[in-house]
Amino acid sequence: MVSGNLFHCRRNSWPAEEYVGRTALQLLDFDGGSPPEQAWRRRLNSHANLLKEFSVTFMEAMRMMSLGLRLWSYVREEASHGRKAPIDPFTKEKCKPSASQGVPLGGMGSGSISRGFRGEFKNWHIIPGLCETSPVMENQFSIFVSRDGGNKKYSSVLSPGHHEGLKKCNDSGISSWDWNLSGQHSTYHALFPRAWTVYDGEPDPDLKISCRQISPFIPHDYKDSSLPTSVFVYTLVNTGKDRAKVSLLMTWANSIGGFSHHSGGHFNEPFITAKDNPPVTFAIAACETQNVNVTVLPVFGLSGEGHDSAKQMWDRMKQNGHFDRENFEAGTSMPSSSGETLCAAVSASTWVEPHGRCTVVFGLAWSSPKIKFQKGCTYNRRYTEFYGTSERSAVNLVHDALTKYRIWEEEIEKWQNPILKNEKLPEWYKFTLFNELYFLVAGGTVWTDGQPPVIDGKPSPGSNQQKSSKRGTRDTKQESVKDNHVKLTAEQVTNGGDLANGEEQSVSKYAAVHGPQMAKATNGLGSQEPIPYLLSKNGPENVGKFLYLEGVEYIMWCTYDVHFYASFALLDLFPKIELSIQRDFANAVLYEDRRRMKFLADGTSGIRKVKGAVPHDLGTHDPWHEMNAYNIHDTSKWKDLNPKFVYRDFAATGDMSFGRDVWPAVCAAMDYMNQFDRDGDGLIENDGFPDQTYDAWTVHGISAYCGGLWLAALQAAATMAHRLGDRPFAEKYKLKFIQAKAVYEAKLWNGSYFNYDSGTSSNSRSIQADQLAGQWYAASSGLPPLFDENKIRSALQKIFEFNVMKVKGGRLGAVNGMTPNGKVDETCMQSREIWTGVTYGVAANMLLHGMEHQGFTTAEGIFIAGWSEEGYGYWFQTPEGWTIDGHYRSLIYMRPLAIWAMQWARSPPKAILDAPKVNLMDRIHLSPQMIRAMNEINVRKIAPDNRCFPSSAFRCEC
Repeated sequence: MVSGNLFHCRRNSWPAEEYVGRTALQLLDFDGGSPPEQAWRRRLNSHANLLKEFSVTFMEAMRMMSLGLRLWSYVREEASHGRKAPIDPFTKEKCKPSASQGVPLGGMGSGSISRGFRGEFKNWHIIPGLCETSPVMENQFSIFVSRDGGNKKYSSVLSPGHHEGLKKCNDSGISSWDWNLSGQHSTYHALFPRAWTVYDGEPDPDLKISCRQISPFIPHDYKDSSLPTSVFVYTLVNTGKDRAKVSLLMTWANSIGGFSHHSGGHFNEPFITAKDNPPVTFAIAACETQNVNVTVLPVFGLSGEGHDSAKQMWDRMKQNGHFDRENFEAGTSMPSSSGETLCAAVSASTWVEPHGRCTVVFGLAWSSPKIKFQKGCTYNRRYTEFYGTSERSAVNLVHDALTKYRIWEEEIEKWQNPILKNEKLPEWYKFTLFNELYFLVAGGTVWTDGQPPVIDGKPSPGSNQQKSSKRGTRDTKQESVKDNHVKLTAEQVTNGGDLANGEEQSVSKYAAVHGPQMAKATNGLGSQEPIPYLLSKNGPENVGKFLYLEGVEYIMWCTYDVHFYASFALLDLFPKIELSIQRDFANAVLYEDRRRMKFLADGTSGIRKVKGAVPHDLGTHDPWHEMNAYNIHDTSKWKDLNPKFVYRDFAATGDMSFGRDVWPAVCAAMDYMNQFDRDGDGLIENDGFPDQTYDAWTVHGISAYCGGLWLAALQAAATMAHRLGDRPFAEKYKLKFIQAKAVYEAKLWNGSYFNYDSGTSSNSRSIQADQLAGQWYAASSGLPPLFDENKIRSALQKIFEFNVMKVKGGRLGAVNGMTPNGKVDETCMQSREIWTGVTYGVAANMLLHGMEHQGFTTAEGIFIAGWSEEGYGYWFQTPEGWTIDGHYRSLIYMRPLAIWAMQWARSPPKAILDAPKVNLMDRIHLSPQMIRAMNEINVRKIAPDNRCFPSSAFRCEC
């Protein structure tokens, strides 16, 4: 927990020598075994404290009582259909969240498994939108060491994790294993997408061990970055005087988390056979070399009925250090019964000479080729373009991972080293920048092959009928979890790839196949006509379609008001994915879904998707087909979604084809917003409810946040029109920009910052941390500043002094709202929260305007409170925000990816750097008619701001 003295000290360095002895680091410094100089670090015996969730105040609860009752009713209604509501604050996970997360496994969009810093496999996100948080404790790495002719032996699970009921008497399960690791001399070092665990003399005092975890997250690589696989490279150094026989063991249960391993009907077999593309296949493997002998145990269980028990398996490893080679020829096991857990094991044994070194490599892959959403649509994942949809793909995936991981590491280092070696950057920033990318793997991402689904057994228009075996399908068959089968498979395949010594090697594989753990299928769209926007082109290269959740607690795909912040990471590292998402939204803008839905904030109803409005999200249970899963407010009336849609991605990529493709949607989105300019002054007004991303924070009249975004959108739309040759549109929106800018400054600028809004409520003069979001948007797009530089810097300095430094000395981030007298704005729960992604965005804005000290200090507050050893424990699960006492709201959230906006500010993309250093707005020449209109605006007196609402309306309601 954050203590008081934390805010009076500053830690500038996290040297590895403080966690691992210098001698051990030097000994492990071969074959990548030594952890990097810059990394997030923990000792394995660190206490994983339970995290504290936020709570609303009594007055907030009273104001939101009606909303709460409607939301509770909606959650129950969805549950009656076997679905989880997109927002459900009432159902809590059985496994309480704790400060125990680590770097997740695998690439993007193929299902993810997280691994805690103490070694447990947890947070299973294989099924879209469903995250099983509990660790599967049977999944472990273990070690067995024998010295001096067997007179000295050491054995232990390589995790200090405490399992309920461990060491019970007469237990034949995993409690019978040796859990001897204290973790006192073992450390974890994270630099996403890799992690190192160093065992410095544990459990054998004369053996140094490093486990390096590698996943294929490689910027601009749209193939390997989609692969569901990880590699674990063990580096062994014998510092003793006698040779040591070392056996490493990987055990794996037939489970995708939760209680799936108890469902029954699971079985193991020694060879994978095709069987109708089952949803999940696991493969565990080890590389066999001249020095490393690999054996497998096809099946063991916790009870030992009909096969070895976990205790018998462990005792055999302690005695022999390996299994029988004949196990590769074993036949299919008997299916498991309900409540029984089946597991598999792969052992790799080697001799390590005195002062010798050795490398042992394990691999893990999982294959869930089809993505089935709960309302019926089924798609193929991206990696099936390269590996197909058969059960065999898991074996091929793990084989390729074991032969290619060195190439992956070279590419990862080539990407990361320029930042890591930049001495001008704070050390905390270097590794936090990379570690926040965990969300693109663990944030429920889905990456399809881009092909349309088959709806109700009929191919979508434009699909290739002959390729239906590869294309996604809508499956209407209702399946019972108890009827599913799980297979475990062992096999040995020749591997011509080279490892440390270039020897010919073989790869021993073991695969587990899971049946679907899915709720029963529903009718979904039924006989509704296919939605045209699904059939649009995806640019010159089809990189598939990409979804990621707003958060694991807010189950909505590609929530756009939040994506605005997070998308800097995608645009920088995977720009083709970002353009694919943007095309999806462009098509959605031009689409209307007239199905009715109820809005829970006020109980009214309206149509699901209004033409011209940017949707809040792409849906939950039937993405792309049923958008706007968010139903708290009617987001067709929100004021920030449409402005956020315009221009930036076009400016960043310079892709004229993309610009032409989305231009009709940009025009429609801009014209749609004119209805909210009710007095014709060019500036939109908010409508007295939380009609923007701060969806509990009411806004009246003109607001700094939405109004600023609108100014940026006007300038961006005019500039984009000029570049695309649409002169009338360029003139139209340049004029609106000139008109609106004058009104905005006159209404909101108070001499040192922009007021929260133009109303007369108690918080209208509040200092909003995000008040310059529009200027950030403009500067990030290479556009001219919206305001004079002195005004921008004055507002940013005010935010720094008040929202940042007046909250525990700047060690929490930027609070959303602060009153002019230096007190936190308590108007509603969101005004008093610190939002992690917004803080990163504010810091990026400061960097864009030469305020490096303020920018890095502001962002460092998120690191100290969320990631540091003295903080609240939010590493690799960064929440949407926390209160000033550190209580979180919504863990594993999308918006903190905005830290990449800071890197964007430091290193803008080539298209922006190479753009002509001229103000394109100056090149938009207004016609005489436009000039006359502008002159009329300039002489018009701006009326006092009491026109939108009566004075009695200016009471903020949340």
